[in-house]
Amino acid sequence: MLIYMIRHGLTDWNAEGRMQGQKDIGLNDIGRAQASEIGRKLGQILGDTALDYDFVSSPLSRTRDTMERVRAAMGLPAEGYCIDDRLKELSFGDWEGSTLPELARVSPERVAERARQKWSFIPPGDDAESYEILSWRIGAWLASVERPTVCVSHGGVIRSCFRLIGNVDEDEACEMNIPQDRILKIDLATASSAATIGWI
Repeated sequence: MLIYMIRHGLTDWNAEGRMQGQKDIGLNDIGRAQASEIGRKLGQILGDTALDYDFVSSPLSRTRDTMERVRAAMGLPAEGYCIDDRLKELSFGDWEGSTLPELARVSPERVAERARQKWSFIPPGDDAESYEILSWRIGAWLASVERPTVCVSHGGVIRSCFRLIGNVDEDEACEMNIPQDRILKIDLATASSAATIGWI
């Protein structure tokens, strides 16, 4: 069973190095172009099998916009996809909207703590999450996938997939660069084969 996973296109906050998390920041012009180009590539990969796939997105506007542009570039109706709340980005709590240099000026101890144990670190704020917490809901989503799927989500979500499926070390998973112009192919485990994950 295949999952093609896409990170949303670039936003201004991405470009500025701001912790975006679950703040609903839209795509910029570069991000919109990335989404359309990804759709053209995916259309070539899937060809006539595209209608055999479920399409699912995080509920945030940057992922929905990406999904709609991907589908349009594939020649599919833009709105023909589902939303799954579990695919939302990691919540950075009170830190959302800030850059690390800004945070280091006001809370150097917490920033240093995050650097030492990034996978398990929970930022301040009632709704904040660690990568570990994020991986619980992503693991539940992966377990629920029953058909070949195209998914548009976030960098933290894809890092969790590398940890859960690729058995990437926690520290390495946290620091992985997750491109916004590539497609991640996940082949889930079956009775006769192990799961695989990698960029195409």
